Amino acid sequence: MKLYYAPGACSMGIHIVLEEIGASYELVKLDLKAGEQYKPPFSEINPKSKVPTLIRDDGMVLTEYPVIAHYLAETHANSGLLPSEIDASLQSAAAMDYCVSTIHMQGFARLFRPENFAPGNLDAAKEQGRQMVEKGFAIMSKMLGTKEYVAGSFSLGDTALFYVEFWGAKRMGMTLPANLAAHLDRMLARPAVQRMLAQEGLTA
Repeated sequence: MKLYYAPGACSMGIHIVLEEIGASYELVKLDLKAGEQYKPPFSEINPKSKVPTLIRDDGMVLTEYPVIAHYLAETHANSGLLPSEIDASLQSAAAMDYCVSTIHMQGFARLFRPENFAPGNLDAAKEQGRQMVEKGFAIMSKMLGTKEYVAGSFSLGDTALFYVEFWGAKRMGMTLPANLAAHLDRMLARPAVQRMLAQEGLTA
């Protein structure tokens, strides 16, 4: 398999999944600031021009975080990343979808690229984004509660929660709710996460 990624991007979460399942894979780094995602050969591989993108061994191209994550977990069932109990499985899926589609794509997108939302008022777009992220963290804090992981045991949902926590605490200097801060520390202590950070040249 081949993972197209950018250091510190949401592809961190899929990178963690690959490390957790012990898969054999190749990393292909993209420079998003230089616009490599919009240029061949990558734009021909994934016309959506975004990471993560995974090329399977049979050549099929997978895009979208939840799709890639579920493919990897379902084809490596012994990894335990898909809870066997239905309620836990739904909790994991809900956490992953909310972190990706709302906290990331609605909240952080406004903080990172406010010009895409309000070209004439960047400060307003950033403030709206910050409010969305803070609301999202409050919702995820309630979902996590006193559990170590969102579904009780480590699952796909935690990989998505990790990357938005990482962005908030490590990139934006936000103060996370106490249980999310503890979750972030717990994730950072996992060997798979430590390997991902080292391979991407990131520091926590």
